[in-house]
Amino acid sequence: MLDNDLFKKIYKIAQSINYPVYVVGGYVRDSILGNQGKDIDFVVIGDAMVFADKLKAELQLKNLVRYARFGTFMANYQGYTLEFVNARKESYSPDSRNPVTETTDLLTDLSRRDFTINTLAMEISDDNFGKIIDVYNGQKDLKKGIIRTPLLPDQTFSDDPLRMMRAVRFASRFKFEIERGTFNSIKKNASRLSIISVERIQDEFNKIIMTNQPSFGIELLEKSGLLEQFLPEVTAMKGIEQKKEFHHKDVYYHTLEVLDNLAETTNKPDVRLAGLFHDIAKPNTKGFVEGSGWTFHGHEVVGERMTRAILKRLKYSNETIQHVKKLVRLHLRPMALIGDEVTDSAIRRLLFLAGEAFDDLMVLCRADITSKNQARVKKYTANYDYLLKKIEQVEERDRVRNFQPPINGKEIMEIFNTGPGPLIGKIKNFVLEEILEGNVANDHEACLKLVLDNKKKFEV
Repeated sequence: MLDNDLFKKIYKIAQSINYPVYVVGGYVRDSILGNQGKDIDFVVIGDAMVFADKLKAELQLKNLVRYARFGTFMANYQGYTLEFVNARKESYSPDSRNPVTETTDLLTDLSRRDFTINTLAMEISDDNFGKIIDVYNGQKDLKKGIIRTPLLPDQTFSDDPLRMMRAVRFASRFKFEIERGTFNSIKKNASRLSIISVERIQDEFNKIIMTNQPSFGIELLEKSGLLEQFLPEVTAMKGIEQKKEFHHKDVYYHTLEVLDNLAETTNKPDVRLAGLFHDIAKPNTKGFVEGSGWTFHGHEVVGERMTRAILKRLKYSNETIQHVKKLVRLHLRPMALIGDEVTDSAIRRLLFLAGEAFDDLMVLCRADITSKNQARVKKYTANYDYLLKKIEQVEERDRVRNFQPPINGKEIMEIFNTGPGPLIGKIKNFVLEEILEGNVANDHEACLKLVLDNKKKFEV
């Protein structure tokens, strides 16, 4: 195996400077589960920076990234991502976001790791190649499907509160159970998540919503009290009733179903985030109409604003924020278009507004159907299929998705013998409206004629 050849090379280098080295963590865990990966972590008993110099020279590595302060370095080699770190222990003071680290021996290093399933180490020496070092019964917990801490959970979560999020992530990824004492400790220490940087929380949260069944992890976050710490807007949806026409009665559980539906159809994080936030404003817009029931007028508009604020708070990229909030704002539009009476103009407007997000919008809308009535689900799904065919016909003819004006501002200025100003924008909007209404073809010659024919209308 190529892995074994790599390990033997690394052991030979370590032996030349008399530094014991071990494979640890996720690679060992996943190998036992039958999934060997390309990311491999090593623990070095010695100075990792000295080892880095030797490794770089022997393997002729071009790029090697060092974090000397933390005693770690990373390198890419023949398709592998290798990370080496000094055996260490680390801890947080009560109000600090930054860990204090110090070097230690292998067993102490394994004890400071988050969960027993991640405390496994593997020998790569010639004499004991492949031998598993299992001090905390990690293999037994792997077999039973249990997440537990190697030390007392309060100590483990005090050392690094982000481990509470990681517990949920691993449970969600492997469909494991968090051991009772460990889970109770998470509930007890949930508020301590506040000392962790938003970026680290976001990273763990992203991994949770990208699992095969995101609802599993979201439910654990909610029940443990962690979700309330960084996403109280989602917990606020719990218990909010709504009509059951094609949704779950409870907004929170409907949202979880939408997330799971999306997990079956898309691996795009932005779309899954949109699924989580598409009804985020329903608690804030809830009303009751006699004879009709609960209403949430404008929840897509308020939801767009809330989504922007939440994602900004969690420090998502501007690109992600723009995409997700657009999906939230438009998620009701396709449903409004279903029916024989829908006009081509309405379809063109949807295509124009959605732009590059259109395909993701339709994926979200399909996932939004969570009725338990299969006949109703079948009906709405068929309606979407019909709508998509109609949209394809309009799009092929009119090309308004990712719309670019067929006549530009420079041409308009030449026609009117004027410079930049409000008039140019006014004429551009006029042309756009005429295209969307179907009064003029979406091509240069037709739109140029339209402007010339209406020149007097815009002249002062």
